[in-house]
Amino acid sequence: MRSYVIVFPGSNWDREIATAVERKHIKKQKVEHKETKLPKSDLIVIPGGFSYGDYLRSGAIAGKSLIIDEVVKAANSGSLVLGICNGFQILTETGLLKGTLLRNKNLKFINRDIHIKVMNNNTRFSNKYRNSQVLKINIAHNEGNFFTNSKHLNELNEDDLIAFKYCDELGNINEKSNPNGSMENIAGIFNSKKNILGMMPHPERMVDEIISNEDGVNLFTSLLT
Repeated sequence: MRSYVIVFPGSNWDREIATAVERKHIKKQKVEHKETKLPKSDLIVIPGGFSYGDYLRSGAIAGKSLIIDEVVKAANSGSLVLGICNGFQILTETGLLKGTLLRNKNLKFINRDIHIKVMNNNTRFSNKYRNSQVLKINIAHNEGNFFTNSKHLNELNEDDLIAFKYCDELGNINEKSNPNGSMENIAGIFNSKKNILGMMPHPERMVDEIISNEDGVNLFTSLLT
């Protein structure tokens, strides 16, 4: 499997995501935002960080970068696309994913470990997890409050397009376990074809038992099947 990690000015988790995919023997290569061609790929990753300093709004400038047209073409041709944190925000700016990420409900930057529940394990991104499995994952964002219109929200629920929801350590999904005010505790979503995943939590931070845990490992393992 060949993957490409897209790097923008302000990306700061590109090395960690590259290491995470490489551990699973997924060939990776970094591609700069100013490139206009993207080689044929199985997986494209848009990492977290603060692309272009989050000027205008998170992901807005990156969503207009030269390389993005190639990402959109690849996604529409069936390549897998994974957007994490700022990558999720960028995907909504491109229109590859519907909805938007607003300021956190408390209007503060949040950086801590939280719990999420696997809502659909029948995808290329989640097949190594159990349905309803609870994962301990780190979040670090200022704009992670997912919002969308009622029509899209119905589609997300009816078509099993919700990937993860914020929960407590026992798997309870409620207002108390929602760190940022996201609609229905949504932490990650798929597109209609389920070849694109956008999520605010950072699975690449949870791939080593020594420094955190390994709850993020199965996301990258899932990609190989």
